[in-house]
Amino acid sequence: QVQFVESGGGLVQPGGSLRLSCAASGIMFSTYTMGWYRQTPGKQRELVATITSSYTTNYADSAKGRFTISRDNAKNTVDLQMNSLKPEDTAVYYCGARIGGGVYWGQGTQVTVSS
Repeated sequence: QVQFVESGGGLVQPGGSLRLSCAASGIMFSTYTMGWYRQTPGKQRELVATITSSYTTNYADSAKGRFTISRDNAKNTVDLQMNSLKPEDTAVYYCGARIGGGVYWGQGTQVTVSS
C-alpha cells in the first residue's frame, strides 16, 4: 500500500535551518508529483512546495527563497531544506501526493520555530 514517512522535524531557533525527508513506498515514485504541505491548528493544510516527475518545482510565496524541495528517485525520497526559519513556519509538515484520484499523506512531522 501507499506509505509516506516523514522525518527531520524538531525545535529550531528563528533564523535556523531544518531538513525534512519523506520516504515513499508502495508507488512508482518517479512518476508522481510530490509535495510538502503544512498545517497549524484551526487552519487548512496549505501547500509549501511541489516537485514534478521532471523535477519542475513550485513554491508557496512564503517559501520562495528560503525553502528548497528536492527528490531522489533512486531512494524514493523527497526532501525539504528549510533555511531562515521564522516563528510563522511552525506547523506540522506533511508530504503527500495525488494518486489515482485520491490524496495520500504521511503522518506528519512537527516543526517548531521558537527562541
